[in-house]
Amino acid sequence: MRAALYREAAYRAAAERSGARSGESLRIVRLANFVAPTSGGLRTALWELGRGYRAAGHEPVLIVPGERAGVSETDQGRVVTLPGTPLPGTGGYRVLADRHRVARLLERLAPDRIEVSDRTTLRWTGAWARHRRIPAVMVSHETTDGVLRSWGMPRQTALRAADALNSRTAHAYARVVCTTEWAAREFVRVGARNVVRAPLGVDLVGSHPGLRDPRVRGRHAREDEVLLVLCSRLSVEKRPGTALDALEVLRGRGVPAVLVVAGDGPLRARLELRARERRLPVTFVGHVTHRTTLGELQSAADVCLAPGPCETFGLAALEALACGTPVVASASSALPEIVGGAGTVATDGGEAFATAVQTLLARPERIRRETARARAECFGWGRAVGAFLAAHDAVPPRRAGGARWAAPHEERAS
Repeated sequence: MRAALYREAAYRAAAERSGARSGESLRIVRLANFVAPTSGGLRTALWELGRGYRAAGHEPVLIVPGERAGVSETDQGRVVTLPGTPLPGTGGYRVLADRHRVARLLERLAPDRIEVSDRTTLRWTGAWARHRRIPAVMVSHETTDGVLRSWGMPRQTALRAADALNSRTAHAYARVVCTTEWAAREFVRVGARNVVRAPLGVDLVGSHPGLRDPRVRGRHAREDEVLLVLCSRLSVEKRPGTALDALEVLRGRGVPAVLVVAGDGPLRARLELRARERRLPVTFVGHVTHRTTLGELQSAADVCLAPGPCETFGLAALEALACGTPVVASASSALPEIVGGAGTVATDGGEAFATAVQTLLARPERIRRETARARAECFGWGRAVGAFLAAHDAVPPRRAGGARWAAPHEERAS
């Protein structure tokens, strides 16, 4: 308790020294691992938050691993790529393993704030920032015990390992940002008192029910068929096989369902083989780069599936809701908190997911689509950016003529 209060007091003192209270522009340096060209939710969140920080008058800089070094100026601010070490079996993920190179870059950048999206290999940045009296936050994008259990670790062993890791994370940073109450529980469990809540969001203009196109639907399903869509990285912690299991159960019950899988990852070849062996009508379209194309697919679906049991927010599911498509989500994840009444939840397995799909389909289509969109409108990116800036104790800078920052366009449009 005393240590937590000391960290919070030190954070606020450092924030005041760096200009937060006087409304000055802040350089917010963000570091993230596990970001690849085919990444999904994390990459989207980094992009939208960076855009929001810039719109608020601050200077965001993102440091990520890549194949080679480079610097680019983008809508989300400056993006610095450092050579990263490939992680075998992850489908292209890399990590910033050269600690000295990262530290030298941080020294040159002279950040006013640090925001880290990796609680393992980058946890050392918390001590680095504290030594220099720079306010630093860690963003929790996944639940540690959930990921460990998805890799086959026994439950109690996973909990003990997660508690030890989370205690060190909470101690290393002035604040830990969690996007949902569900995500915060593992830190509350170890007595962390520096946890703050800040939701993510969805582009309510780019994702909307108007993207629904009969021609897109016709490419994947007949008029009398039920179109299911899975938008996910195809890796073990996402449990994409549950979608195939649910499809098989539905067809066994006489429901003429088909499945489109949008995403890539190390499990793709195995899933394709399973679909062929079981003669399941599954189309694998790979990673969909263009956001509008993905939105057209999500809006064409009757139901989107989100089987990942350790999701702490679920941006793909929220995008589907914004497109007017209800979601069946894992009851083990944070998604019940996000989806609310705009979908259903199921225990982790094909039978339960199939039953949940049938429950949704029993609702009138107009009602389920309107409910989905209404739920998504609670999560615009303007609200999310404001919450993250509040976690940084950052206020919008003063501008000429007294103008202040307005919420991004998607909030106003909704």
